[in-house]
Amino acid sequence: MADQIVITEKTSQAKDVRAAIGSRYGMVLPAEGHLFDLLEPEDVVPEWKRWSPVLLRPEGLYGTCPAKGGNKAAKLKAIREALRSAKQVWLATDCDREGQLIGQEILEHYKYRGQVMRVLFTAQDAQTIRQSFERAKPNSEYARLYAAAVARRQADQIYNLSLTRTATVILGKGARGVIGVGRVKTPTLAIVCKRELEIRDFVPVTYFEIVATAMVAGGEFKMRHAPRDRILKHKDAQAVVLAALNFEGPLSVCVEDKRQQPPKLHDLPSLQKLCASRFGWTAAKTLEIAQELYDGQGKKIITYPRAEVRYLPETLIGDVPQIVAGLQVGQSFSAIPVPAQPIIRKGKSGSFYDKGLRGPATMRSSLTSTRSRACETSGRACLPTRKNCLT
Repeated sequence: MADQIVITEKTSQAKDVRAAIGSRYGMVLPAEGHLFDLLEPEDVVPEWKRWSPVLLRPEGLYGTCPAKGGNKAAKLKAIREALRSAKQVWLATDCDREGQLIGQEILEHYKYRGQVMRVLFTAQDAQTIRQSFERAKPNSEYARLYAAAVARRQADQIYNLSLTRTATVILGKGARGVIGVGRVKTPTLAIVCKRELEIRDFVPVTYFEIVATAMVAGGEFKMRHAPRDRILKHKDAQAVVLAALNFEGPLSVCVEDKRQQPPKLHDLPSLQKLCASRFGWTAAKTLEIAQELYDGQGKKIITYPRAEVRYLPETLIGDVPQIVAGLQVGQSFSAIPVPAQPIIRKGKSGSFYDKGLRGPATMRSSLTSTRSRACETSGRACLPTRKNCLT
C-alpha cells in the first residue's frame, strides 16, 4: 500500500491532478463532493423523532455518517482503505471553505493522525497544479477555515431543521406538506414577497417635469429641471416655467477633470449581473458556464468561479506580462492598446492585494482577466490561465 495519497474533490479534478503530477505524491483518489452527511436529529436524541417546536441542538456537535447516492460509497471505501497505510495525505480539494470541509471531514471521521498537507490550486492547468503542490502548507494552518465550514454546516442543521419543524407544526395546521425554512431560501423568498406587495400597493402619482430649450450658436439643446423632490402641483411647475420664460444671457458651464479607477475584478455575483444585463442569462447559466470554463475538459480558461473576494495574491504579478501577451494574440483583445510594461495596481484600490484575501472564511471570488485562480486560505479570484492564454 502507498505511504502517501492525494484526495481531490471529484473525479475530473483527480484526472487533472494525475496528468500534472503523476504518482509522485502517491495515489490520487477522488471524493464525490461531501462523502459524509450529518446525523439526523433522531439519531442523536431519539425523542426528536416526533416533530415539535423545540431547538434541535445537541450537547456537542452533530456527528457524521457516510453519505448515500452516486458512487460515494465506493469512493469512500477506496479512501478509507488507503488511509490505513498512508503516512501522509495531500488534501487537494477546492480552495474554499467547502473544499476544506469535504477533504478534512474524511480525515476527522476516521481519526487520521498522520501528516496532512493542504494543496491550494487556483486553476486546473498542469503548471498551476504542480506549483501548488510545491507550495503546499501543513493543513493545521487552515484550522480556522475548517472551523468556519463546520460552524456553517452545524448552524444550518440546527436552525433550518428546528425552524422548519416549528413552522410546520404551528403554522402548517390544516396545510399539506412541510413549511421549509432555510438560511438562503427563506430570506430570498421574503425579498420577493416584499417587492410583490410593494408592486400591488403602488399608487400612481401625477408629477410634472420641466424642460427648457436653449438656443446657442451651434444650434439648440434641451435642459431638464431636476429638483430634489418631484413637482406634484401644477402651480409650482408653472412658477418655474414663468421664471425661466424668455431668458436671455450666458449659460454657466462647469468642466471638471476626474479620474476613474479601473473596475474591480469579477466575483461570481458581479459576473452574473453583467451576463444578465448583456446576454440575458440567468444566474444559474452564468455559473454553469463559468464552472465549465474552470474545470471542463480542454478548457481550464478561468480560475475558481465561486469566490467572494475581488483581489488576486501578489505572487501572481510576475505572470501579468505573459498573460497580457497571450490575450493580445486573440482577435478580441488585439486592438486594445496596452503599454509596453503593464500597469500593476496593488493594494486595497488595486487588483493584487494579499490582505484582501484574508477576510472571513466565507469569502470567495472570481475574475476574468489575467492568469491563474488566486487563493489564500479563503480568498481567491478568477481569470484566464497561462496555459490557454498562450495556445
